[in-house]
Amino acid sequence: MKFSFHPKLLDTLPGYGKGPLSHDVSAGLTVGVLALPLAMAFAIASGMSPTAGIWTAIVAGFIISAFGGSRVQIGGPTGAFIPIIYAIVVDYGVQNLLVATMLAGAMLVAMGVFRIGNLIRFIPKTVVIGFTNGIAVVIFLAQIKDFLGLQIDHMPGEFFGKVKALVTHLDTLDIPTVALSVASLVVLLSWNRLARRYPAVGRLPGPLGVLVLATVANAILQLPVETIGSRFNGIPQELPSVALPELSLATLGKLISPALTIALLGAIESLLSARVADSAIDDRHDPNQELIAQGLANLVAPLFGGFAATGAIARTATNVRTGGRTPVAGIVHALVLLAVVLVFAPFARHIPLATLSAIVVVVSINMGEWHEFKGLSRFSLPYRTTLLTTFFVTVLFDLTLAVELGMVLASLFFIYRMSDLTRVERLPLTELSMMPGFLYPDGAPRVVAYSVYGSLFFGAIHKLEALLDPAENHPEVVILEMQHLLSMDTTGMEGLEALCKNLHKRGCALILCNLNTQPASLIQRSGFGDEVGPNNLCSDLYSALARARQLLPRFIDEDNL
Repeated sequence: MKFSFHPKLLDTLPGYGKGPLSHDVSAGLTVGVLALPLAMAFAIASGMSPTAGIWTAIVAGFIISAFGGSRVQIGGPTGAFIPIIYAIVVDYGVQNLLVATMLAGAMLVAMGVFRIGNLIRFIPKTVVIGFTNGIAVVIFLAQIKDFLGLQIDHMPGEFFGKVKALVTHLDTLDIPTVALSVASLVVLLSWNRLARRYPAVGRLPGPLGVLVLATVANAILQLPVETIGSRFNGIPQELPSVALPELSLATLGKLISPALTIALLGAIESLLSARVADSAIDDRHDPNQELIAQGLANLVAPLFGGFAATGAIARTATNVRTGGRTPVAGIVHALVLLAVVLVFAPFARHIPLATLSAIVVVVSINMGEWHEFKGLSRFSLPYRTTLLTTFFVTVLFDLTLAVELGMVLASLFFIYRMSDLTRVERLPLTELSMMPGFLYPDGAPRVVAYSVYGSLFFGAIHKLEALLDPAENHPEVVILEMQHLLSMDTTGMEGLEALCKNLHKRGCALILCNLNTQPASLIQRSGFGDEVGPNNLCSDLYSALARARQLLPRFIDEDNL
């Protein structure tokens, strides 16, 4: 296996001039101001501080752009991680979340080194849609507390506990918070329409525009709502201290499963984002290099107090739309966020949590592919079963379990379908049925031929077991015409060997003909070619019939009768 480390940045620097730089800087500025409210909102929704979200966007965003396999990928915290991170924080604490993130980073690096990035695309669409929509529901549910201003000291991570906590605390609903949340939500949903009517509005991303309006209103009016200052004591106007997270050996083993979830989701989301970006800029990303960069980002970000990061689809799309064409735009986006922290951090204490909650609600609504539910009736039962199972398990139980169960279901349905497509059909051989020597005295055939279709694998090997009808006289030669057999695995090979042995026990010969490349190679490599006999491996059906004539005992005697 050849290891390769070649960031896309290296491909873009030769010939890089003022023109591309101006476009990248402009795009980086736009994405940077968009990333600010999202980073804080995602962090708070995940049970972390807004500072952690900002530094995740800065550190991880820089590394993903500098070392990634995509020209335009923007990395940072995303909404998809909210339920995972929140559950880890509730169950294990912040320090163990940082450890789990670093473990996930190591897994992602390993996935890139061992070139597993090419395999991510094999995850079925049904599984991706199911857990994406499920995550959207979980995110929406998690925002109800801050959206309504409910006084809940401890919000459970699991679904049923969360619903119970929300229902039992509805009497603590805060009217000013609800009013601000609804107002922020209405403005967010109307932002694009306002931008079309007033071009000046369109110069600001919707989340940032709403955040600025709500912050200014709160600073002037001193609204009776919870803010970043009241809950988190603001955002430090300084660089964070770099330190390794506290490691507890007692919980390290328990963090493997959550870390694997972070790694899997990070790999899927980042590569999906890169693939979408490729179609927009007519380029092709390197999936393995992208995984290495994602892994490095998740290894380094926790050292600065950050948490899990991946490629952000919405921010990447914004980068492309605003002119970003090289990784320099992503680097500029990280530097913009750094400048904001160092200059404007004191103003962050006035940001209302209700507005950040409204931003996350809109993100959850937009990330779900809800139209897929409308058209479910048009698809097959396996499609519906896999998608809905993944969706409900994601919402009700656990994302890792949902992905695992979705993959198992998709695999089982695929095996069943492939098994159904594999068939063994009797060839009539009518032109030979009247020839002397090819028939028993009672008219039963001494030679039978079958054509094998599809793939001979572990899920279809039973198709060979029904070749011989016990009610009929046993033939003396069985021909398998394999022109339509596309592939065969070792279990299929073992099935052929068992068939050959059973036929020999009955005094019957086996002839194979019209072998395709893969089955022929496996037959020769396994030694089965020598077992069946080189003369019994024929190029076509006519050669196989000629060979059968040679093998039939008493053929000449009966022919002379």
